[in-house]
Amino acid sequence: MPSLLSRLVSAVTPARETKYSRAAKLLAMHALGQPHWSARNSTVLTREGYERNAVCHRCVRMVAEAAASVPWLVYEGREEAIDHPLLSLIERPNPLDTSASFIETICANLLLYGNAYIESVLIDEELRELYALRPDRMSIEAGRNGWPAAFIYRALGQEARYETRGEGIEPILHIKFFNPLDDYYGFPPLAAAQVALDTHNAASFWNKALLDNSARPSGALVYAGPEGAHLTDEQFSRLKEELEENFSGAT
Repeated sequence: MPSLLSRLVSAVTPARETKYSRAAKLLAMHALGQPHWSARNSTVLTREGYERNAVCHRCVRMVAEAAASVPWLVYEGREEAIDHPLLSLIERPNPLDTSASFIETICANLLLYGNAYIESVLIDEELRELYALRPDRMSIEAGRNGWPAAFIYRALGQEARYETRGEGIEPILHIKFFNPLDDYYGFPPLAAAQVALDTHNAASFWNKALLDNSARPSGALVYAGPEGAHLTDEQFSRLKEELEENFSGAT
């Protein structure tokens, strides 16, 4: 059975397109729904921001690259230590990273997740390698005293547990931004920009959908029935539902 909308549209003839319509014959759709925000989840925000938003991506890259370009110096007292082992470690933290890529990863993780985790590799109680771990794979286990007792890293169906020592070099260095509502995880700056991020993405998607639709904006459906005739309440409700179902949204 054809829909009421299709019957109304199919019944329109060129003669009825004369611009003599009155307010009683104009059906204008005004629907303002509730906004749909991205989940307050760092992984979702990273996907929507860093991967899909050029402005967010560029901001993160600029900050991370600028931080990675800062030269590192080591001082013992007032004397600069040119051959200090820490300089060599930062220059080549592990076989897979250089100083630039390592620091960029740490800074990007802080900006996107509010947290950065660095794994320390000790050989004979000496620090030999450093690895930047993904924050979305890390979780913190609280101890009885309220302080972190262990860091748990999950990847590829496996789990690595790092117990905190309380002295010496810890297996995990947790760098985080201040979070007024959480004792263990930092607050990501990207979460504070959620409204601006979603608004910008929604506008971009809408503009793309408009171009895909031959750049035809929304319009109005004019009911050109017999003189003085109006849609019944049932017809109006049915037509409104069909319009919202078939012609609302970005698609």
